[in-house]
Order: sequence, then structure tokens, then C-alpha cells
Amino acid sequence: MKRYLLSAAVSALFAFTSAAPVHAADPAAFGPSSHPILFVHGYNSSGSYWNTMAGDFRADGWPSSHLDQWNYDWRQSNATTAQQLAAEVDRLLAATGASKVDVVTHSMGGLSSRYYAKNLEGSGKVDAWVSLAGPNHGTDWAEGCGDVSCVEMRIGSAFLTQLNSGDETPGTPRYGTWWSPCDTVINPDSSVSLSGARNTRTACLGHLAIGSDPTVYGQVRDFVNS
Repeated sequence: MKRYLLSAAVSALFAFTSAAPVHAADPAAFGPSSHPILFVHGYNSSGSYWNTMAGDFRADGWPSSHLDQWNYDWRQSNATTAQQLAAEVDRLLAATGASKVDVVTHSMGGLSSRYYAKNLEGSGKVDAWVSLAGPNHGTDWAEGCGDVSCVEMRIGSAFLTQLNSGDETPGTPRYGTWWSPCDTVINPDSSVSLSGARNTRTACLGHLAIGSDPTVYGQVRDFVNS
């Protein structure tokens, strides 16, 4: 009788564990379904802006070959940058053998990458798109600078009017934005959020600090890797 009960208990335990759901890969770690990441810096910046975040991704298993801290001429039109970004995406896909990339942007970097997704058939090559402190609907800060790219960041500019017409999050990518109530560069704060995106409020972070904040990093990592 004891032998029968033991056998039944073992069988029941095996059935339970066999029926248990298979969990998705840990979003905190690089895995077979992870994509290479193209980092796009903002106005008056460079790829070095991403040193902290790229280092965090490497610490979580992303190989350096999958972390592209891209540089571009931030003075030119965001439409021109978008064309160059298209070539960089293709280069990164060819170099890694991936089918899609994740795009992580800071500030103005979100505009060229959105233009790429909307107007240059880029949405099919992007799995997840991230905007940290992006002037997606313009900022009054841009009234103080005169480069073509900066003029395009002004509230009501022709560039932003076209970019935001119709669907703000076109195609199949997963869109996410992060905005800070203490960002004095992006005014108003509501400029960052996009219709159809996952819009996240951060702690009280400055415009530049948002890209190196550990909490924001963890949220971005889990978003792109989900």
C-alpha cells in the first residue's frame, strides 16, 4: 500500500511539472531572440553618450558586435540622418546576421529614427524602438538654436507636422518612450509621449542623466528584450 501511494505521488508530481508553463527567456539577459541594438544620440552629442548604457548591456550578455553606438552629423536635417541611419541598419543586420534591430534613441535621435520607420520603409526592420527624452512633438528650447536639425525640433515645425500626421507609431515595431518631469530641455513634458507607445514617467532626472540612470536602463533592457 505504501509503495502504491509513493508511486502515485511521484506520478502526480511528474504530471504537474510536465504541465507547468514554459517561461519566456529572462528579459535581463541576452538570448537567441535578442536583437542587435542601434543607439542614436541627440543634438550636439555623439555615440559616446551611450557608454554607460552600452556597458550595462554588455554586462548583461550583449556582445559588443550587437551594440552600435552610431555617430552622425547632428547639424543636418533629420531627414538626411534618417537616410544614413537606413544604411547603418542594413550594415548592422548584415554584420550580425539578425533579421531586425532594436533602436534606442536619446533626445533628437528619436526624430530621424521615426522618420526612417515611417517614410523609408524601416518599420519592418525594427523590433523595438525607444525614445529617451525625445522632442517628439517639439520643444520651446529649440527656439534658441539655428541649425536645420534644431529648427525641425521647434513646436509646430513642418518636419514635426509631417512626422506626427496620421499614425504616430506606424508598422509592427514596439514603441516605448521615457520622459522626466525634471527635464528642462524638453518643454512641455508631454512632448515625449506618442499615441500607441508605452509611455513611462521616470524619476526626477535631467535631460542627459536619463541615459545613464540604472532604473531606466533596466526598464529599457526588459522592453527591448521582451
